[in-house]
Amino acid sequence: MLNFLMSCDSVVRFQIPVIRDNGTLETLTCYRAQHKHHYMPVKGGTRYSPDMNLQETVALATLMTFKLTCANIPFGGAKGGIRFDPSKYSKAEVERITRRYTLALAKKNFIGPGIDCLGPDMGTNEQTMTWIKDTYQYLYGETEINSEGCCTGKFVGQGGIQGRVESTGLGVFHVLNTLLANETFTEKANVNQGMKGKKIIIQGFGNVGYHFAHFCHKKGAKIIGIVERDGAIYNPDGLNPEDVKMHTSQGRQIQFFSGATESEDINTDNIMFKECDIFSPCAGDGALNVNNAANIKAKIIIEGANGPTTFAADQIFDKKGIMVIPDMLANVGGVTVSYFEWLKNLDHVAPGRMTSKHQEMQKKKFIKMLGYKIPEKSPLQ
Repeated sequence: MLNFLMSCDSVVRFQIPVIRDNGTLETLTCYRAQHKHHYMPVKGGTRYSPDMNLQETVALATLMTFKLTCANIPFGGAKGGIRFDPSKYSKAEVERITRRYTLALAKKNFIGPGIDCLGPDMGTNEQTMTWIKDTYQYLYGETEINSEGCCTGKFVGQGGIQGRVESTGLGVFHVLNTLLANETFTEKANVNQGMKGKKIIIQGFGNVGYHFAHFCHKKGAKIIGIVERDGAIYNPDGLNPEDVKMHTSQGRQIQFFSGATESEDINTDNIMFKECDIFSPCAGDGALNVNNAANIKAKIIIEGANGPTTFAADQIFDKKGIMVIPDMLANVGGVTVSYFEWLKNLDHVAPGRMTSKHQEMQKKKFIKMLGYKIPEKSPLQ
């Protein structure tokens, strides 16, 4: 049974050509892994990263199956992506790459609302998923009524759903907030109950890291450190996530943020090892490993990224008594909302349309029970 669970049912690796804006031709390596077909369609993110490889793709697809099982979502696990750095390509180039990737997946029968539903991941966003949907509909839109459900994480006006952007980070926050209200958990982690006043360091300030920081800050926690790929910042009195986001969105490096009392460049990692109550890795997989795990001084680690803790690092954390909240529980919010988006695409009915009349009747009955009279509508109304 273990050997069966470790293996992927279907894996594909292929190359696609892309013509750069300057006329040069490049060849990019692409991947897609479908872990298990016990539920169909399979579901998993699409990652654009220069570190992407086949082994990572298979591992993340396997993890996705376990995550979906934890959330009781009837999908099999999958994962895919392209080995390149989208930040070094123009928007037009990324669009051409995305559409070519979608065409190749369709040709190999590795995409479709009942086959393989793609989702966003590292390096991809709402625009990327909308390009994928548009390309798929160009191929099958006239014959497949559910073609809009080939992927999730799209713009709301293009078949997306409200709340998908912040869902993963918000889910991490809700899991942490719930556990911090549990007396048994807080006693074992040696922290006080509640979110207020907790000192948090976040590794990775992308979509997941930013929204996790945003909701923790609103609840009264102190975001004392933020570690990014180009540097890190620290302030023992707390950092405002909105101010940091405004700073980085203008193209400035994070270490030059004026609200920090201490900063460092990409070559140092002292801020990552500061004392805190909670450390949240929201960057890439394997970020916490045998080389740095012993230096982490947090009481709780909550995994916002997929597979950020290696097995060796987990053993070190266990010996140190650090509570680790695994990713298959902590960051399941994103795929849960994606499931709702997929259902919306297949229903072809706006949420609430079928139940609005029933809800109106229930409210009228409640008002009458309180003794109030409901005025009759005029024919014009």
